[in-house]
Amino acid sequence: MNKVMLGAVITGLVLFTTNLVIADDDKYEKNERGKGFFSKYFGKKLDVAPVKNALYKEECGSCHFAYQPGLLPARSWKKMMGDLENHFEENAELDKEIQIKLTNYLVENAADHANYKRSIRIMKSLGKNEAPLRITETPYFIRKHDEIPKRMVQDNPKLGSFSKCAACHVNAEKGSYEEDDIRIPGIGRWDDD
Repeated sequence: MNKVMLGAVITGLVLFTTNLVIADDDKYEKNERGKGFFSKYFGKKLDVAPVKNALYKEECGSCHFAYQPGLLPARSWKKMMGDLENHFEENAELDKEIQIKLTNYLVENAADHANYKRSIRIMKSLGKNEAPLRITETPYFIRKHDEIPKRMVQDNPKLGSFSKCAACHVNAEKGSYEEDDIRIPGIGRWDDD
């Protein structure tokens, strides 16, 4: 292969992979993710930043899934962390110093400060002053889960709630919520196509 031909092939590959990255995410997500050149050689793109804060994993992850900060805006995390004595019908009060550290971590890594596709989409789905306390209350979450029958989640004795992200999204802890990786307990693989 001569140098001109090799240059053309390399240029074509660069343009091809660049187009995959900037392509319409919904279309890319449905048609290309996990099947094509990009994911084969570069791996799946993360949806939200994974939790890397050991204190957060220890304090919050000991009771429930350590939700990634990028799943809610900073105003939601501030509101939640400011009322831990009434944390979803539980008293989750923390030592003041730990509470401040965790609040700072959550706010600094919240959806409105993140550059991950699902964080961006969550923010776009919210009104300017909306501060939901549950990820399941965001319009983005509701839209992404609207085709899943109630019997598969709320009426499922092995699940019971949409709030148990890691129960269905097998790579949720890593920050990936891809449709290809959904396994509903007692049901199996989910595909909305």
